[in-house]
Amino acid sequence: MDNILDLTLAELEDRLTRMGEPKFRASQVWAWLWRHGCRDFSAMTNVAKSLRERLAATWVIAWPRIHTLQESTDTTVKLLLQYADGALVETVLIPEKDRFTQCLSTQVGCAMGCTFCSTGKMGFLRNLTGGEIAMQVLVARDLLGQQGKGDRLTNLVFMGMGEPLMNWPEVKRSMEILHSEHGLNFSRRKITLSTCGIKKGLQEFAKHGLALPAISLHAPTQELRKQIMPGAARLPLDELMALLESYPLQPRERVTIEYILLGGVNDTPQHARQLVKLLARLKCKVNLIAFNPGPGIPYKSPTREAVLAFEQILWDKGMTCILRKSKGQDIAAACGQLRAKADRSGS
Repeated sequence: MDNILDLTLAELEDRLTRMGEPKFRASQVWAWLWRHGCRDFSAMTNVAKSLRERLAATWVIAWPRIHTLQESTDTTVKLLLQYADGALVETVLIPEKDRFTQCLSTQVGCAMGCTFCSTGKMGFLRNLTGGEIAMQVLVARDLLGQQGKGDRLTNLVFMGMGEPLMNWPEVKRSMEILHSEHGLNFSRRKITLSTCGIKKGLQEFAKHGLALPAISLHAPTQELRKQIMPGAARLPLDELMALLESYPLQPRERVTIEYILLGGVNDTPQHARQLVKLLARLKCKVNLIAFNPGPGIPYKSPTREAVLAFEQILWDKGMTCILRKSKGQDIAAACGQLRAKADRSGS
């Protein structure tokens, strides 16, 4: 049977009304599924028993299972989740004072081939469905709930495995699920989507306004970007900048630019000045991230001196710049380190 968690609320309303049920029943069932994390139709106590039986005869409620759980010394938690077909993805819970941000995956693997990214070494296996993406939040909330922290998951970032805009139809569905006021009720300002820049996908994303944009840039010139991000570089930098300059932002919103500093590759003062020039007309802030080494990745971390010098040049030129502290490095949960791996024969 199909998984009911793969439906949007509008689709559930349509299916239930065609079954002869009043429209409000869909909101009741939806709240049980997404707000309360119900995993058994029989537990939906304000839903008529006859409908519960029909639901159970039509759909299953199938969460991914936690294959592996790892906790970092800084309390970052990485979950390796396994879906019904055996597909494995990682999702990360990042602690921030009294709240958590969850890093969501959108694909099993990634086809973009960024040379500094462990996920890119996997290649691409398949897209996740909208329900499979949103289910990662259910699993995380349940885990936090067991620790009395269920209400502390406040922010979501689509920065895990995969390029979200290469799976835009399903990512859009996941955001519709996450936004629903009858369920998880995440607002646009609490969700960020990270992309290396896919022209058609970026245009569609801008049109719907379901989340805030973050751009994985990592190079200030087209030539360097082509070397380290061959898939992303298919969209020329000047075209990417033009798209971002016309991106519809609400008051006080800015595009986030993500820039991973690779030791000796893109971290010199010259690169910093080139970045300032590239971003001069863009309403943005820059997140600087020191490279996190991974197995088989041919780069090294930048020196502390290089990072601080790069940051200072951006500040001196009037750019808002944040030096982002990497968390979860000891469990390979930091930026660029996600790579689902497990002995499936033992799963």
